[in-house]
Amino acid sequence: MRVLIVEDERLLADTIADGLREEAMAVDVVYDGDVALERAAYIEYDVIVLDRDLPTVHGDDVCRELVAAQGAGRILMLTAAGEVEERVDGLLMGADDYLPKPFVFSELVARVRALSRRSAPPVPPVLEKAGIRLDPYRHTVERDGRELKLTKKEFTVLEELLRAGGGVVSAERLLDRAWDENIDPFSNIVRVTMATLRKKLGEPAVIETVTGSGYRL
Repeated sequence: MRVLIVEDERLLADTIADGLREEAMAVDVVYDGDVALERAAYIEYDVIVLDRDLPTVHGDDVCRELVAAQGAGRILMLTAAGEVEERVDGLLMGADDYLPKPFVFSELVARVRALSRRSAPPVPPVLEKAGIRLDPYRHTVERDGRELKLTKKEFTVLEELLRAGGGVVSAERLLDRAWDENIDPFSNIVRVTMATLRKKLGEPAVIETVTGSGYRL
């Protein structure tokens, strides 16, 4: 899951981001509406956590533009105002959910996950191929009945390969889905992660490197 945090209170924004990363989410952070609109124009986010009271470009305007663009992920709006009228206004302008400050972090996580499920296309509850059985909801992986202990990144990479249904998945796509914007795009982290994943999956090898294109399972 990839999440964009748009919040001008930097300490709060960074705290939310760190907490969501602990929940195995790839998180980007911006502190104003202009940059948020730029990011959402070229990065595919599952959920956008949007503060309503942004300076320069108000959160309401950001929300309207994201909704009008029709390509953005689900929008969870944050605000210090908790009155019913405020919540209704936020929902009417296109936000998918609304959470007043202060909030309990566990509730934020639950709402983000719920919105992500709504934005994602229907998928089989369990992904299976070549003796590999991956359960995205229980976060478990087996091969030929043998349970595998994967890191968060390895799990996400394997899930993307399985979801591709035999198609090629580029290194750029894997970087986008498993890591956040702080990763160096010229890093060899995908290749290193692929090597450890292949080792854990064991023989016979099932992940193919497609030269110049990416990887295929």
